[in-house]
Amino acid sequence: MADASDYRPPRWLRNAHLQSALGSSNARRRIGQARLAASGAVTTEHLVDGGDGVRLQGLHSARPDVTAPRGLALLLHGWEGSVESSYMRLTAAELLADGFEVFRLNFRDHGDTHHLNEEIFHSCRIDEVVLAAKDVARRFPLRPMVVAGYSLGGNFALRLALRAPAAGLQLAHVAAVCPVLDPARTMDAMEAGLPFYLWHFERKWRSSLARKRALFPQRHDFDDRVLGQRMRPLTQWLVERQTHFGTIERYFDGYTIAGDRLAGLQVPASILTAVDDPVIPFADFERLQLPASARLEVSPWGGHCGFIENARLDGYAERWIARQLGKTTIAPQPGM
Repeated sequence: MADASDYRPPRWLRNAHLQSALGSSNARRRIGQARLAASGAVTTEHLVDGGDGVRLQGLHSARPDVTAPRGLALLLHGWEGSVESSYMRLTAAELLADGFEVFRLNFRDHGDTHHLNEEIFHSCRIDEVVLAAKDVARRFPLRPMVVAGYSLGGNFALRLALRAPAAGLQLAHVAAVCPVLDPARTMDAMEAGLPFYLWHFERKWRSSLARKRALFPQRHDFDDRVLGQRMRPLTQWLVERQTHFGTIERYFDGYTIAGDRLAGLQVPASILTAVDDPVIPFADFERLQLPASARLEVSPWGGHCGFIENARLDGYAERWIARQLGKTTIAPQPGM
């Protein structure tokens, strides 16, 4: 464990809730859009193969003036975020400025993709993300390939790295910002914490599920009383009826990476978190068992995926990701 000593926000920015709110604010989203446009990158939409008929959508961005990219960065968003989230746009812009090509992947039922697959998203759908990453690697065969994710996307990024060697996916580095480690404890933290976080995710999730029901009424017949439940009972209801896990405890265990779950990582990994994160309990990071090739950096401040540096809303996290991923990359040689 190391201190993220180069992140020192001014005193007025050391409130965890302010950090968390600003990190995903509309103002930051607009800044990210402007910086992507200013990069000169050409962005194209792609449907990638998640196996068994699953289709996932993403955006590939590359600068025409960069003839020898440093590598391809796959970016994964958080729960109920998307490829257009502020942190995704800003991280893409930072990586493009550093000479990477970038692929931002939407998870199932995130962004404008609910129509692509009949079954609903849940957090144990790692296999389709592994296969989608392999498809992205085939389409854009730059080496090395690196991965970064935020919150639940950080959890997916680290699980992707765990499975990469067996899947034949070559990854040079993985970076995760405030990754979900133990979803059961994350649920507890949100229920015990400031009500805003639970309300925010419940509102967005209910809207997503209602949209899914409208698209596939023959498959999703839950009524508004079901959707009106709080997060824990709604999760339990869907786990029991739409997954093979049977109980919410087994479902949570299906995607936890707490304790020694990451001890077998073979891909170099960097993890950034904040002691004051109101969503992910810091104690989970203190108990994390990591291999020598993984580095955990901890800041006293930052909130949940915030890490805002100043009144211009510049973000430390996106620069940190670019720095970590850039450490292990080598520009391809001519003819490669």
